[in-house]
Amino acid sequence: MNYKIVIPARMDSTRLPGKPLKLIAGKPMIWHVYQRALETGVGRDNIIIATDNKTIFNIASEFGAQAVMTSVHHSSGTDRCTEVAEILAWNEKQIVVNLQGDEPLVPAQHIELVASTLFNSTLAGMATLGCPIKNQTELDDPNCVKLLSDHSDKAIIFTRSPMSSHSTAHKLDQQASNDEFTTPWKRHIGMYAYHVGTLKNLKLLPSTHIEQLERLEQLKALWHGIHIQVANIQQAPGHGVDTPEDLNRVRAVLEMAV
Repeated sequence: MNYKIVIPARMDSTRLPGKPLKLIAGKPMIWHVYQRALETGVGRDNIIIATDNKTIFNIASEFGAQAVMTSVHHSSGTDRCTEVAEILAWNEKQIVVNLQGDEPLVPAQHIELVASTLFNSTLAGMATLGCPIKNQTELDDPNCVKLLSDHSDKAIIFTRSPMSSHSTAHKLDQQASNDEFTTPWKRHIGMYAYHVGTLKNLKLLPSTHIEQLERLEQLKALWHGIHIQVANIQQAPGHGVDTPEDLNRVRAVLEMAV
């Protein structure tokens, strides 16, 4: 199976400006994400750091990564992946994994899984990951993106909304049966694999009200009928980095590993 990994990286994070270059165990965060990509074994020629910032471009090039300069006008990592696919003239069937540049703890196995899930599906244009929701707090947390999939693990819906109405009824069933917490909802893990043809199609499609309301770009794909296949993992990867507090948690983990 041949696939590409694109790591979108930008400096203008609202909550943590300059995020890709924040040092973790003496190395910039983007270096750590690149190492996770290398651990898949796809090879340096198939891993691209996509950025709109010359400093990130230069630092990535210095540590041996292939870097591509992209537009400053992109609103999502998906858009940046699309531009890379166009610049490098990848064919329509090429599989591309969007590995977010703020996920230095993601296991290589998760990257491989999302790519192989798309490769093995004859109907899907995209693939993503989901894992069990452990408790009521997580189910009701608007920062936890939830997903439902059907019997064949095709995504039906993604939402940030609390699921109290569902879980209240379910809690009564649990109290009667003394079961552990269970729910059909899964926690969405924001990693995607796409065919290049899907990326180009998404670029041409109009945005949707539900996508804007929920602030979830994958809802655009669902709304327009693109099949998203979900691969199930048992546990979420370690912390991504959105805030200074997240950065400190990740530093603690990776500095212990050095």
